[in-house]
Amino acid sequence: MSLSLLKMWISFAGIILMFLAVGLILLSRHKLNGIFSVVAAVLAYACMIVGGIIIAYIVLSGPTS
Repeated sequence: MSLSLLKMWISFAGIILMFLAVGLILLSRHKLNGIFSVVAAVLAYACMIVGGIIIAYIVLSGPTS
């Protein structure tokens, strides 16, 4: 597997984590109550932070040769 293909799959993981974070935030704010809302929100923000770090790494690492 080439480096470019590996970076593509890693960036897909970051994008999926971002979408998961958006869905969990919406779920925690509109559908859940109590401790479930807090757990979903914490999980959502953790996914958003990890996804952001992954995307930032891919973008800042530059092009592959």
